[in-house]
Amino acid sequence: MELINTIYEMKQWSKERQNNSIAFVPTMGFLHIGHVTLLEHAKKIADKSVLSIYVNPSQFRPGEDLDKYPRDMEGDLKKAKNAGTDCVFIPDSNEIYPENYQTWIEVMELQKGLCGDSRPGHFKGVATIVCKLFNIVRPDFAIFGEKDFQQLAIIRQMVADLNMDIKIIGHPTIREENGLAFSSRNAYLTEKQRFDIAPNIYKTLLQALNIIKNGEKQAVNVENFIIKGLSVFKEFKIDYIFIGNKFTLKKTDIIDNNTIIAIAVWLGNTRLIDNAQLCSE
Repeated sequence: MELINTIYEMKQWSKERQNNSIAFVPTMGFLHIGHVTLLEHAKKIADKSVLSIYVNPSQFRPGEDLDKYPRDMEGDLKKAKNAGTDCVFIPDSNEIYPENYQTWIEVMELQKGLCGDSRPGHFKGVATIVCKLFNIVRPDFAIFGEKDFQQLAIIRQMVADLNMDIKIIGHPTIREENGLAFSSRNAYLTEKQRFDIAPNIYKTLLQALNIIKNGEKQAVNVENFIIKGLSVFKEFKIDYIFIGNKFTLKKTDIIDNNTIIAIAVWLGNTRLIDNAQLCSE
């Protein structure tokens, strides 16, 4: 497994392998089993696999957890090697955002609502860093988890709009045995929060899917059902509940097979997101 720290070296590595297909998994590190699953999938679909580890400052708002975001480079490299990753790109911020940096990417409509309202400017930072990484790594495939569903939709739109020859692959959310979606920020949770309280987010989403399958088609009724279910746990503070089209991310009144339910919930000082779809892609 090769470790690369400069943009020039990463471009050269990819250029030398232009006859090989490359699958890319961009991350902010502190890898968990969800990331490892993406890396293992990358090995299956391409000749070479690349992981990037970079905590991108431009997607954090003032007062968010940039400085305390969990990091474990030694553990990350061990997990990547065990997953068979061919190359790990660990860029330096001074190269990614040099002095007088001025260019930003925004996907105007899809960044509205959901996490875009709660974290203004977040997706401008996400789209920009992903675009830059795509230009540096030059992958044929890029793999993202479906837990960050709005992010996935934005990246797909960006790739289509900018005519990038990259296939974006969404991978189903990987969960702990209790249903909690794996996330690097789960490290912030206490044992009680992680194992007793947080799993009720997905449990409630599954119950909502069940009432839909049993005939409920009114989005407002499903939203109220979720609110009622989560209100049992006083530790939760709902940030948003979104019920809408999984392609356009527009809210809907009537639920159909293209509907996704997405949610963000505060548990103490930790913000957790999750989603559930009626019909997988």
